[in-house]
Amino acid sequence: MKTWLITGASSGLGRLMSEKLLARGDRVVATVRREAALDDMRTQYGDRLQVVVLDLSMTSTIRPAVDAAFAQAGRIDIVVSNAAYGLFGAAEELSDGQLDRQLTTNLMGSIQLIRAAIPFLRQQGGGRIVQVSSEGGQIAYPNFSLYHASKWGIEGFVEAVRQEVAAFGIDFLLVEPGPTATQFGAGLDVADALPEYRDTAAGKMREALLSGEFVIKGDAEKCVTAMITAADADSPPLRLPLGSAAYDNIEAALNVRLEALYAMKAVAYSADRNDV
Repeated sequence: MKTWLITGASSGLGRLMSEKLLARGDRVVATVRREAALDDMRTQYGDRLQVVVLDLSMTSTIRPAVDAAFAQAGRIDIVVSNAAYGLFGAAEELSDGQLDRQLTTNLMGSIQLIRAAIPFLRQQGGGRIVQVSSEGGQIAYPNFSLYHASKWGIEGFVEAVRQEVAAFGIDFLLVEPGPTATQFGAGLDVADALPEYRDTAAGKMREALLSGEFVIKGDAEKCVTAMITAADADSPPLRLPLGSAAYDNIEAALNVRLEALYAMKAVAYSADRNDV
């Protein structure tokens, strides 16, 4: 039996993961924004499911919530930082309030969750942190600029922190799903369109997404199964792309970046000091 802390457990991948883990006999401390959101699962699984109310956009409440989770569970083996949402619109179309909420929830919320969990994991002799990122942590679509900023940002944070805490037996798994059939689209915060962007890449992406033409290949249940398998592994990969779209898009983006990097090698080396 393992004990998991899962944020954003009321819907989507977080709820599916909670259900699968409880069904196999594990314990779950689930964070939700509404306490009653998991009442059906509480009835079914009893005290193997503990619920903590947490809204990541209120970052001052994160550490007390993590403190409460560890106090209830005693030991938590795997922390799953899953809670997030998408903001859609060209950068110019977004309001300052939308920008602040996106980065506060997806980036600062995830950072503060990880920071709050590390002392407990260190004191108990180790643990694992699963950060749900996105293919959007390595590639970029028009109209998702702030969402990408949050996901590229959290991936950079994890890359650094994993080196800092490896000696304490704490490791990380970055999960990078492609477009997946969850409630992500229903929770999308969509900015008001500016007519100037209608015939641009941003306008075409808006039309494709809102008309349903944007193809979603990912299967949520299969993604969760792969996440649990990787999180259970003795030595998981740092990054777990999920779905053929995620794999193909990340591979293509990395190849383009490598080709561009190779072309800059002579220029890069020319910037070195001659006396070193």
